[in-house]
Amino acid sequence: MKVRIIRDLCTGIGNCEAVAPTVFKVDKTNKVVLLDPGSVDDNTLMQAAESCPENAIIIEDDDGNQVYP
Repeated sequence: MKVRIIRDLCTGIGNCEAVAPTVFKVDKTNKVVLLDPGSVDDNTLMQAAESCPENAIIIEDDDGNQVYP
């Protein structure tokens, strides 16, 4: 799976970081940065994306098809 972040939508709440701290980190500007998406399984990536109230995390399959949101 591939992960993209739409930084303009991110409000820095940090739910994604709480679910997958090796993948997401809220920076000094209250925006999420992507660390290592391969460090967790696909289920955890999906849970982290689903935890974002702004839908700022886009999950794509290996062919580039958007699977969330």
